[in-house]
Amino acid sequence: MRSIEPEKLRDKRTKCIVYTRVMGYHRPVESFNIGKKGEHKQRVKFFEKDYL
Repeated sequence: MRSIEPEKLRDKRTKCIVYTRVMGYHRPVESFNIGKKGEHKQRVKFFEKDYL
């Protein structure tokens, strides 16, 4: 089986925009300043099944 060439993989990929809720509305994380991006990476994600 041949592996898919990296150039072809890049053509199929699209940029994923991550949104987060800030002050009651949603904003893309990419628009945050450096400090706010760091805070976002440090956040603990809540998974409901872990708390049942």
